[in-house]
Amino acid sequence: MIKNPFPFFQKKNILFCLLIICLILATLFFAQFFETEKKQKNYHKAGLSIKIKKTSEKAQAFFSAGKYDSAYFYFNKTQLLCDPKEDYPDEYVSSLNYMVEILQRYGNYYEAEDKLIKAFPYLEKTSDKKHGTNAYTFMAYNYFYTYNTEKALYYHRKALKRAKSTFRKARILSEIAFVYVQQKKYQEAKDVLEPISKCKIADKITPSNTNLVRSAILYNLALSYIGLGNHKEKALKCLNESLELTIPYNNDFELIANYFGFYKYYSKYYNAELKKIYAEKSYYAAKRAKSAGNEINRVADLLEADMAENSKKHWEIYTRKNDSLYISRKIAKNQFADLIYNSKKDKEENLELKNQKAEKELELQRQKNSSYISYIVIFISIISSVFIVFYLNTKGKKESNNEVFRNEMRISEKLQLELERDIDKILLFTIKSDLEKKENKEKLLSHLNNIYSITRKVSRENSEILTNENYEIGLKEMIASYANSHLNIIINGLNTFSWSKIDRVKKITAFRVIQEIFEQMKTLNNASLASITFKKNEKNIFITYTDNGTKFNGEQSILQKRLQNVENRIETIKGTINFDANSESGFKISIKFPI
Repeated sequence: MIKNPFPFFQKKNILFCLLIICLILATLFFAQFFETEKKQKNYHKAGLSIKIKKTSEKAQAFFSAGKYDSAYFYFNKTQLLCDPKEDYPDEYVSSLNYMVEILQRYGNYYEAEDKLIKAFPYLEKTSDKKHGTNAYTFMAYNYFYTYNTEKALYYHRKALKRAKSTFRKARILSEIAFVYVQQKKYQEAKDVLEPISKCKIADKITPSNTNLVRSAILYNLALSYIGLGNHKEKALKCLNESLELTIPYNNDFELIANYFGFYKYYSKYYNAELKKIYAEKSYYAAKRAKSAGNEINRVADLLEADMAENSKKHWEIYTRKNDSLYISRKIAKNQFADLIYNSKKDKEENLELKNQKAEKELELQRQKNSSYISYIVIFISIISSVFIVFYLNTKGKKESNNEVFRNEMRISEKLQLELERDIDKILLFTIKSDLEKKENKEKLLSHLNNIYSITRKVSRENSEILTNENYEIGLKEMIASYANSHLNIIINGLNTFSWSKIDRVKKITAFRVIQEIFEQMKTLNNASLASITFKKNEKNIFITYTDNGTKFNGEQSILQKRLQNVENRIETIKGTINFDANSESGFKISIKFPI
């Protein structure tokens, strides 16, 4: 027998080499493909970064110049350019913070809260912790200005936990103490301020802020001493040192508070002459600072502090300035409302342009993909040929594996037959039908619901619900189970009234309705923050679900069809339900049923 002179060129070696060559070529092809994609993304990202930076710098310039309407416009453009889920969370949150600060200057606290809620889901993604600290601080201001001091304290404390520098923490503690003073909790304010007043904490980033913040700490401490009484000398010492720190800045706005502190001090310790002097000083500082609100408040102090014969003069000034402030604020509010409207209109136009651009990019990508697919098909064909040869050589092993597979298939044959029909029907339907048409969408949704019904053999519908004193706990745990790393859920008002007197059937229905809403909304949109609020009056219970997800793209009838089960349940207890899929800030469902 003649030996093979070329032992390498055997059947197995040739097949192995062919397989290696195919894998190398496929690897090179995909590496080139992904490298091209990466370059395109980096180019787009670089261009977007430059645009965001320029827009943000322009907004900052207007803000520094006090042109808040223009600043708001460009900060709004900046946050619209950012996609915080992918990139630029710092720029996104920072822009929203500046917009909130401007809104608070105009007294538009509800719009400010809406902006802050949009920022909250991305605070953990920011690289600079100051953005999160600022967001919580602004939310605290928002609640303080709307007379909810407990909520203000809550968010100040959240800001305090995020603060890194000692200076920043001292500043937030001073603000917390100021809230305590407004609550007349003077001892708590004193306990917070006394330790930090003994330390001279410097702002290393902006040194000019050091003395201003220390002045504020001493001023707040003086107010707490005045409120407590029996600290006459300490209060005066704090006021004097605070004034000394403020005077070098030549800032009349800061001096308003300093002189007002002396007015409060001499009101407490009955020195009518000095009380009047500092009321006047505070008034003239407000006048020089052109702070209309403070000016009116200080005229009111003069009315109280001055002699009776001057009260008529002060009253005329007070009335005139109050009327003037009302008119100017009304004009400013109308102008700013128009600015917000234009910003929303600009947002809609930007979204429309983005959609058009996305459609063009999608068409180009489809053309690219068609050429890529042809190459992929060639590679797959070669690899398939190689594996067919190997398959023929290992037929015996395959047969045994197939026998095991057939046995497993026979075990689950019934379930397979049930699902195959619907899946084939859906695949055939999607190939032959135009899914842009409304009736085709509804048919596709109906097919999918059939599959959902078949596979949902063990449903939560049959799980036991406790309706005793543990009902609230069970309901809260059920809602919390839907929260994850991508979705935060806020529960409000659940414990503000007793559920023990509510009918058992209504409690079960409410539980199932809320459960179904969260179950369905998981697939309807990509919300990152959801809120559910419970309220009760003498006759009804109100439940409101809201989220910040993207606007639902389907028709209203499709949405109601998905939530038909929820509607049917509510009707059984004579309740009503309203869907709002067109909300600017997300999705909203309102439920009401009688007690």
